[in-house]
Amino acid sequence: MNFITSSSTLLKHLQSISGVLSTNSTLPILDNFLFSIVGNELTVCASDLETTMLTKLQVHSEQDGKIAIPAKLILEVLKSMPDQPCTIKVNSTNFAIEIVYDNGKSKMPGFNGDEFPKLPKIDYSSSISLTGELLARAINKTIFATGVDDMRPVMSGVFCSFSPDDISFVATDAHKLVRYRRSDVTTNSTAEFILPKKPLNLLKTNLRGDEQVELKFNESNAHFSFGDIVLVCRLIDGKYPNYEAVIPKENPNVLTIDRLQFLGSLKRVAIFSNKTTHQVKLKIAGAELSMFAEDIDFSNEASERLTCNYDGEDIEIGFNSRFLAEMLASIDTEVVKLAMSDPSRAGLLMPANGENEKEDILMLVMPVIINR
Repeated sequence: MNFITSSSTLLKHLQSISGVLSTNSTLPILDNFLFSIVGNELTVCASDLETTMLTKLQVHSEQDGKIAIPAKLILEVLKSMPDQPCTIKVNSTNFAIEIVYDNGKSKMPGFNGDEFPKLPKIDYSSSISLTGELLARAINKTIFATGVDDMRPVMSGVFCSFSPDDISFVATDAHKLVRYRRSDVTTNSTAEFILPKKPLNLLKTNLRGDEQVELKFNESNAHFSFGDIVLVCRLIDGKYPNYEAVIPKENPNVLTIDRLQFLGSLKRVAIFSNKTTHQVKLKIAGAELSMFAEDIDFSNEASERLTCNYDGEDIEIGFNSRFLAEMLASIDTEVVKLAMSDPSRAGLLMPANGENEKEDILMLVMPVIINR
């Protein structure tokens, strides 16, 4: 089994799936890429058993076959090589690999491709087609709000809900929540599942805006195909919490403010906040927003004032500055709205003037109780 390909093309394809590789794999064979050739098409596969990625490229080959090649080694070789044709020769008896290029060659041991776990044949009951831009945007808007608590695995992923009216992506860690909804994409039937964080990050890295993504799924797996990449992942098993129940319905106190001004002030004031709670107090009266943070242990404090539009009763409320800053950073619009009811209930952050009326972004942040 020998084949010829461009070193930079091969490197690009290997890098696109290398994020699947796990540093603490229980199966040594999973430290390799599986190379499979049929005709002149090379399929490269990487897997950690939970998530599997495949990429396809055209090569020049005269013989079909498969071989497992050490991933770290081949990536390092290709990274250090200028763009040029290279020949990969495989000894079918002992699986030794030789990479031959313009001014040299390198040898490494390979492994029997039959030892690599096979992708099971899965029947997918439902499918939906999305643009790469929409899916990447949905992931970017929600993934930062996922939890990291091993005791609650369902909250470590993004909840996807598809219906004939809209599609929603939701993430929460019990302190903050983001719901990203689109009414310009719908499905014939209703479906709900939870996607893990790792495949979502891999999708985010590889998605390009103009391409179509075909998403197929059933009760236990999801299958994404776009361009020359296929990603298959196991879904998180469990029931997602009823997030709609925690979104307060009546929020008469509404602050409207320039997003970048608000974010800039918040970051500066937060430098002086308590390193455990990261608490920043917001005091809103009339057309003025005052921000205050202190760390009593180190005698640090800071305050800033901003002009704003405010409709409601005077209010003093505390938030975790890191959560609020993350949310403000992930909104695109110039102006944002913060809707509140009272200092003990969650605040709702949203764009004030969305560019796309088919897009609905809602962010919820729990308050930090202010010590008087």
